[in-house]
Parts: sequence; structure tokens; C-alpha cells
Amino acid sequence: MMKKAKKQKKTVTNFALDPSKETLRQFKNCYSEPYVIKASLMPDAHLGYVAPIGAVLATKDYLVPSWVGYDIGCGMTAAKLPKNILPLLRKNAQSIYEAVRSRIPMGLGEIHDSVSSITEETRREYEKILSDFKKREHDPRVLQFLSSGKAERSLGSLGHGNHFISLNSDKLGNPWIVVHSGSRAVGHWVATLYMKKSSGKEEGFEATHPLSSNSKEGKEYQNLLDFGLEFAKLNRMEIVRQVCLTIEKILGKKIKFTIWTNKNHNHALKESGLFIHRKGATPAKKGEKGIIPANMRDGSFLVEGKGNREFISSSSHGAGRVMSRKQAKETLDVVSFKKEMEKAGVIGNFTDNSLDEAPEVYKNIHKVLDAQKESIKIINHLTPFINWQGEGRHRKR
Repeated sequence: MMKKAKKQKKTVTNFALDPSKETLRQFKNCYSEPYVIKASLMPDAHLGYVAPIGAVLATKDYLVPSWVGYDIGCGMTAAKLPKNILPLLRKNAQSIYEAVRSRIPMGLGEIHDSVSSITEETRREYEKILSDFKKREHDPRVLQFLSSGKAERSLGSLGHGNHFISLNSDKLGNPWIVVHSGSRAVGHWVATLYMKKSSGKEEGFEATHPLSSNSKEGKEYQNLLDFGLEFAKLNRMEIVRQVCLTIEKILGKKIKFTIWTNKNHNHALKESGLFIHRKGATPAKKGEKGIIPANMRDGSFLVEGKGNREFISSSSHGAGRVMSRKQAKETLDVVSFKKEMEKAGVIGNFTDNSLDEAPEVYKNIHKVLDAQKESIKIINHLTPFINWQGEGRHRKR
């Protein structure tokens, strides 16, 4: 049930399912800032870094780098593959799993060894977004970093934690690729720099410190956000391209894919004169396509937004954690985890390294979806049969 904050002139709504006191305190600390016009907490909300995961905060004239966080442009992509190849994908699932795992950098800090590993199409697109970035206000140190090669070599890399790639099917027998990743080294480097700039500190900068959108630093950050969000989308596109190239090699045939949506859920976007900070929240304007993942067993849901103002035209970005990574490692059993995934028919690396992403660490996705039925409608359900989780170095040299 929705709960409205009392004694607030600004519009504040809360759709969170059983949020902790710490999560609510963190949310209140954010929406109490004078430049916040409206705020909403999504059903999957849980404690985050400065702002809760699942918070949507609309501000006037100010941007808050810490509310966007380190993974600028973290988001989801869904690509539909030809229906007639599903039997071949299932038949060759183990080979596909191993080949993709060797081809795509996965894990903390893992990127390509050479720019030549990236497709020519992605390299051309990177040069375009970099060229656009150069034309607007920017810090020379950032341009030096973006031109160093490290950013470019991050394209087509997965990252770690809850970032994943999955090969799925829907009830009509269509195969799908789903990717959850962000802007990798770019987002982290940029976030650190501008949290320091907004706070004026080299230490203790990890708090709510706003940037005026009209200041030099504010204009730089807006330019960087635009770059980072496009970079994140391009990163996920390159992952889709690399997965398809791998499948083509194994099946011995060309494959065309169609992008259903490529959507960021960590950002600050200017909408109707306000900066909408979404910290782990999917945009859900009327007719807007989105993806809400459940977990590695239950897959992902394709959704369409209804433009609900009480949700600030947003929805959850997933099911939401009910267990910390430490709790998962201490509580869950690897043997049971493996059996659970085998029973579900999902191929993957289900070990101690990925135990903190087991299905049990997340809320019931059906309850989460039901709590936001006024904001989104479900279009399709994608069930995984291969899962790749970003849990460590395993590429062939």
C-alpha cells in the first residue's frame, strides 16, 4: 500500500515493500533537501549508497552526483533472436556458455586487452560519442582518461556483482539475449571525480553534495552524464554483438537480432525542467519499454510504462535484495544452490563466487510487480537457460 510522507509540501510517495528503517531514513535525508521537488521510492527499494537503491528524486536547478552513484548508466538491454534457432541454441547450450565466458571480460576490473577485440561498429560509435563530448564543457583530465584507451577497452565487458548476461526463451519459443551492465571504469572514475568536486573534499566526499546546474562543474557533469549514459548503452550493445558473433561461430550461420529496448536505470535526466535522479529505477513514461529482472532462475520481465505521476514515471529496476552479500555467503548452501539451478534447467557457474546472487537473496518478483501495476504493464516473461555472472577472471589467453 502506498504511504505518503506527512507534513511535506513537496510530493513524496513510498511504494517500497517492507523497507528497513535505515532505507527510509536514507530516503528522508535525500528528499528533505530544499531543492528536491518530488520523490518516490520503488517497490524493490533497499539500503544503498547515500541514496537508497530504488529512489527517484526530482530536483530543481541542482544535480547530486552521489545520488546517481558510481555506476552511471547501469541498465538493461533485451535483444530478440530468430525463433527458428532456439532448438540449436538449446542443443549447443554448453558450448555457447563456455565460448561466451572465454570471449567476454567478466569480473571486477576485467576489460579487453586490446581495442582490436571490439567490433568495428562499436569503435565507430564510440568515436562519435567522444566527439560530441569534446564539443561541450569538460575537464581536460576527463578527456585524457577517455582518450587513453582504457575506456574504449571497457566496451563489451560485463563487470561484477549483479551484472549478468542471459540467454532466454519466452512462451512463444522466441530466444532472447538479456544484458545487465553499466559504464564500467568510466562511470566509477567520473563519479569519484565529481563527488569530490561537489563536496570540495578529497576525503569524506561520499555524501549528499549538490552541483548547481549552471555552474562550470555542473555543466561538466551534465556533459559527462550524457557521455556516460551513451557509453553504458554502447557497452551493452557490444556485449550483445559479441554474444551473437560467438553463437554464429558455433552454429555456422549468420544471426540477425532486434533490440527490444536498451535502457539505463542509474542516471539524472532533465525532464519537464527538472533533473530526475533515478538510483536503480527504470524510466516508465507512457508507452516506454523497460526490463525488470527477477533473478538468475526466474529471468526477466519486459514491461511498458503507464506514465504514472505518483511513481514519477518510474518503476523498479529489479526484485530488490532482501539479503546482503555477506549474509548470503554465511547463510546459503552452494550444493543446494547448484541443485536449484539444475532443476530450473539453467547452465552457469553456480559456485561460492556467485552464491551472493542466488535467487533467495531477492524479493518475490511477483509481489514487486503487483505493487507497481499502476505504473507498468507486463508485456513478456523471459526465462533463462544460460546465465553468465560477472564473478571473476576466466578468459583464455
